[in-house]
Amino acid sequence: MSKVIAVANQKGGVGKTTTAINLAASLAHLGEETLLIDMDPQGNSTSGLGVDKKNIQKHVYKVLIEEMLLEDVLLPTELDWLDLAPAHTDLIGAEVELVNMPNRESRLKAALDKFHKVYKYVIIDCPPSLGLLTLNALVAADSTIIPIQCEYYALEGLGQLLKSIDLVRQGFNKELNLEGVLLTMHDTRMNLSQQVVDEVKKYFTNKVYETKIPRTVRLAEAPGFGKPIITYDKNSKGASAYLEFAKEFISKQKQIKMTASESLADSPVDRGGGEHA
Repeated sequence: MSKVIAVANQKGGVGKTTTAINLAASLAHLGEETLLIDMDPQGNSTSGLGVDKKNIQKHVYKVLIEEMLLEDVLLPTELDWLDLAPAHTDLIGAEVELVNMPNRESRLKAALDKFHKVYKYVIIDCPPSLGLLTLNALVAADSTIIPIQCEYYALEGLGQLLKSIDLVRQGFNKELNLEGVLLTMHDTRMNLSQQVVDEVKKYFTNKVYETKIPRTVRLAEAPGFGKPIITYDKNSKGASAYLEFAKEFISKQKQIKMTASESLADSPVDRGGGEHA
């Protein structure tokens, strides 16, 4: 079964799309079948993988309004194990159009159902808002990754995001979990970065990834060339950091599965020896 992860933060400029692109690319580089879904009308994940978002005719918007199937819009990328479901600016209208449609919050989940045996991981790049597009992503997801930048007001607005995740869990997707928090734009030369790290760890405790993504010029340049950092400059600090993050992510998935298996083994089993009505 696929693990579906929504990369979400309604605050802009925190490295959300950079994380979605480069986590997906790093997982693919490690040989994991991965799909990146661009749910942001800005389409930065789409252009960041070298696709001309202005001229594509098949995209996620048409999947959400049920004009096309998800398999009809998928595009290959330069990485063998990575596919892309691209975005188009038409997604801007989806927030309004979906309001009066049936099952408006679960369109993406329905579209993904048949792909759970195709991809190991599905990464969803959410828009920087808490509207219907993000709701679709959270309903479809097993968990969320929240990127937080190592700057002033890092935790600003996160209360509303966590409240939204909790509301989705209560009303639409009881299995939705917080996968983890990723610290981005980290600068070891600044005391502020360490202060933010300490503050975030105090707030989120064991949900904070050990890997921190540095602020680097190469990471900032890569989207302009339509490439993830691992193919733009595989020897850069940014590439090393995202590859390390992907390895940490995979390691945690193995730990989760091991814990689940141990819990199942320790649970009582009805072997048919009791009374039956």
